[in-house]
Amino acid sequence: MNINWFPGHMAKTRKQITEDLKLVDVVVELLDARIPISSQNPEIKQILQNKKKIIVLNKCDLADDICNREWVEYFIKNNNIAILVDSNTGKGIEEVTRQIQKIMEEDLKRLSEKGRTGRKIRVMIVGIPNVGKSSFINRIAKKSNAEVGNKPGVTKTKQWIRLNENIELLDTPGVLWPKFESEEVALNLAFTGTIKDDILEITEIAYNLVKFLLENYQDKLLNRYSIDKVTVYKILEQNQPENENIYEIMQLIGRKRGALMSGGMIDDEKTAKIILEDFRSGKIGKISLEKIK
Repeated sequence: MNINWFPGHMAKTRKQITEDLKLVDVVVELLDARIPISSQNPEIKQILQNKKKIIVLNKCDLADDICNREWVEYFIKNNNIAILVDSNTGKGIEEVTRQIQKIMEEDLKRLSEKGRTGRKIRVMIVGIPNVGKSSFINRIAKKSNAEVGNKPGVTKTKQWIRLNENIELLDTPGVLWPKFESEEVALNLAFTGTIKDDILEITEIAYNLVKFLLENYQDKLLNRYSIDKVTVYKILEQNQPENENIYEIMQLIGRKRGALMSGGMIDDEKTAKIILEDFRSGKIGKISLEKIK
């Protein structure tokens, strides 16, 4: 699945981020806790270079708790600050604000010694589409905080949001990179809805997700659709190609969920949508698509 999908506005966004970096002190990079590597834009890493950075593993409520802890340890071992966040409940938000202030302590102290007091910390939020940036910003800015307004030398379209008396925030649009070389990355982004369903074949996406869940989270999948293990075992043990076995399980899910067409045929597209929506909303359970290797 060699996907080459790079709308023109994303090239423009990449250029904008590069320019805006000159205006900020700290970058907060939002990743999807279910796919920390697949949701990390490799071009952003190049653009940021030595800029101070905090990694936020957003949507941690949808990810496997054990994997969450392992990913935090992974990023810390690689000299990153990493924080688990659930933007819907606010979990981890205060810690992000605290770490922004902590990472700038020495710089602000040096400025203060030179007589420059009251300097605001300027922060940029970056992340790929659908990683939950809007929810995160609304939560960290407490929604009611007004935009600060235009800064000298900044185009009128740039608006700064005041987080508190010390921190101002600049948002950026979500940006993907030009080409996904890895099928695994492309599928992970498709599973989580970053790549829109109409770009790829939705039944194929759901098929690959069911295959992954059968191999890694079988109990959660079967519990969600009230399917017993014996039935699945019999299907998987049939003397036919694996893809036919998995498709048969998808059909079973479709029948269980009433995804039927006239004549009692299973509606594959409707079944695929049900499975993907159940995964994305956490109804199948807490699932991590990437684990520490």
